[in-house]
Amino acid sequence: MEDLRVYQIALKNITGIGAQRARALIKYFGGLEEVFRADQRLWAEVLSVGPATMRKMSRTLALEAARRELEFIESKGLDVVFFDEARYPHRLRHCSDAPILLYQQGETDLNAKHTVAIIGTRNATPYGKDCVQKLIDGLKPLSPLIISGLALGVDTLAHEHAVRVGLPTVAVLGHSLDRIYPSENKALAQRMQQNGALLSEFEAGTKPDRENFPQRNRIVAGMADVVVVIETGVKGGSMITVSQALSYNRDVCAFPGRADNKMSRGCNLLIKRNQVQLIEGAKDLMYTMGWEVMEQRPVPQKQLFLELNTDEQAVYDRLVEAESLGLDSISVACGWPVSKTSNTLLQLEFKGVIRTLPGKMYTLS
Repeated sequence: MEDLRVYQIALKNITGIGAQRARALIKYFGGLEEVFRADQRLWAEVLSVGPATMRKMSRTLALEAARRELEFIESKGLDVVFFDEARYPHRLRHCSDAPILLYQQGETDLNAKHTVAIIGTRNATPYGKDCVQKLIDGLKPLSPLIISGLALGVDTLAHEHAVRVGLPTVAVLGHSLDRIYPSENKALAQRMQQNGALLSEFEAGTKPDRENFPQRNRIVAGMADVVVVIETGVKGGSMITVSQALSYNRDVCAFPGRADNKMSRGCNLLIKRNQVQLIEGAKDLMYTMGWEVMEQRPVPQKQLFLELNTDEQAVYDRLVEAESLGLDSISVACGWPVSKTSNTLLQLEFKGVIRTLPGKMYTLS
């Protein structure tokens, strides 16, 4: 029986098959194996293509190449992540041009709660380096997945500092996983795999050709909740990634720079055009994204000398756990009618234990 991965790789390698067409074929025929056994005329009907196009879609050649690719994958200890699997990056899956399949080296959760792509120039200045480090340090309490492209400059700084502080980090490559480019980052790539991974959509033998990197960049953008630009000129890969991120409705943030610094002109231009959000650090990013760090807060001094009855203590405990809650949420959490909850909240407010926030939310004073 054929290995399922052979069908997955083969479908990826057939000319003209993208994620949308792959979904259509699998849905219509009921499975990957069935896709490859189906009559060619049915394929043409499902894909709405003519005979000339179908002749280019050789399933036999794709299967032969896939078997060779699988031998390489197993010899290198790589993994295959297909687009319909739960571990496939779910943010990326919803992009219209998402790759059908990713090759992975190393292990990490590609669907972390928070994912941040950090991109920028290959010629980072000391200011750019400082921005990268302070941003990652500030984000550490959220344990985000840091994504970049392993290029020299900002990419390398982002991966290195993520490894240094113990955050998972993923590098998306513009070539196959049988090589590392640039070669200067071979040691870094090895360290990353202890708490991260290398990803690529390219089969064995694919060189780091120029045209591969815009393809790579769309994966960086598609996997992220937010793309952060740290130093870039007005042209280049970072600006392409920003364009792709915006087309996916991703949030994009940028650090401003000096007007006379050519490495900040791209960031400044994006900010000036209101295409991205200006940030100066992790707090700005978290505010923009609505991310909160749930910190252990000291018990308010009032609690040391105020006597709370059973109901008041129940509400107090809920607010310690959640930091802020609405009236309905507190009612549900305590199992009370809204009238009882409202009265208890009023008593706590009189005692100065809680305060009201905008939107009818409550928090501890």
